[in-house]
Amino acid sequence: MKQVAAQVITPRFRSLADGEVIEKNPGDLVTIADREAEVLITQALSAAYPDAVVLGEEAHAADGSILERYIAAEHAFTVDPVDGTKNFVHGNPDHAVMIAETVAGETVRGWIWQPEHEVAWVAERGAGVERNGERVTRRPVGADEDPRGATSIWALRDHSFEDLPALRPSWVCCGVDYPKLIEGEVDYILYSRSNAWDHAPGSLMVVEAGGHVGHLDGSVYGPRSTTPGIIVASDRTTYAAVARRMPQGAVSR
Repeated sequence: MKQVAAQVITPRFRSLADGEVIEKNPGDLVTIADREAEVLITQALSAAYPDAVVLGEEAHAADGSILERYIAAEHAFTVDPVDGTKNFVHGNPDHAVMIAETVAGETVRGWIWQPEHEVAWVAERGAGVERNGERVTRRPVGADEDPRGATSIWALRDHSFEDLPALRPSWVCCGVDYPKLIEGEVDYILYSRSNAWDHAPGSLMVVEAGGHVGHLDGSVYGPRSTTPGIIVASDRTTYAAVARRMPQGAVSR
């Protein structure tokens, strides 16, 4: 990840040329760095694990059927070559490279590399999560504390649900959002989409740090999930408190 970032991502940061930013859909950007990084990472993973399915964000954009192969696969990887592409395009350092490994529908390892911050997050199921080689855990929200929330859903920014404090904007990059929650910047995050390449790495890290990730109906989030609406929380109590206050459909706007 570091090598690929140094080779094709960082040299383009704040140096994208005309024609190197493409709008896949209205407001949905992709750059030459996204595409080249995904090809290189996918090639490396496929060479090391020839029987595994590799689900890349850009590969999925080109061929949606790859998601079905990923969901059915015993062994698979997700790749988000430049998570936070809008940030990257606008010169914001809050972007990341993310990979997750899944076995039988469970995320077993996850990696996040934040090239501009030079921070690496690594998690292994049952073995915890590390930030630049140091073990990290997340303190639960205290009984006398109001949980602080964030979201990337524009319609919900500054919105309050019952007695919860108003939601602040997220960092618009799951590869930064999830680590910020682990570090204690916020206590929960609301997402509308459940794309595996966005959530598989960070969800494992949050769980390994002591948190909980699930849907509004109480079901646990998993990398094969296609259910919209995700609550990422610092602990199970906070997750339950937030889920209890969420109207159905609120997070899927």
